[in-house]
Amino acid sequence: MAKLLILYDSQTGNTEKMAEAVAEGARLVAGVEVELKYYARPEELAEVSAIIFGSPTYYHDMTLPVKQMLEEAARANVQLKDKVGAAFGSYGWSGEAPELILEILKNRFGMKIVSPGLTVLYTPSEATLEKCRKLGRTVAESIVGK
Repeated sequence: MAKLLILYDSQTGNTEKMAEAVAEGARLVAGVEVELKYYARPEELAEVSAIIFGSPTYYHDMTLPVKQMLEEAARANVQLKDKVGAAFGSYGWSGEAPELILEILKNRFGMKIVSPGLTVLYTPSEATLEKCRKLGRTVAESIVGK
């Protein structure tokens, strides 16, 4: 069974709502095991077929917990080449975090990314949550060959 890991941080609960919707969409795809977490050890990243990161934008950057997970994986030389990666997040005034994450996933780890990153200003609407579900479903389908 293909494994999809959704890792996220949330400051106000908005990115958490998005993460839950991404997981809902991914769970609609048969043959995919979906795990939703705040943190994963570097070796856990190597055990999955796809990783979707969620981070709000905080001072024009991803949050520290997400940045630390990526740095830990880089220091541990975790092999993520050709795994599928995606990113999402909420923001209050700028919204760069998902694109910064995708840049790292592609250029540092050699992952196949789903682009662009999904962003929402403040609280996600039902329409945005549906986009999150679609993102989860798209990534899940890509790892089971649909």
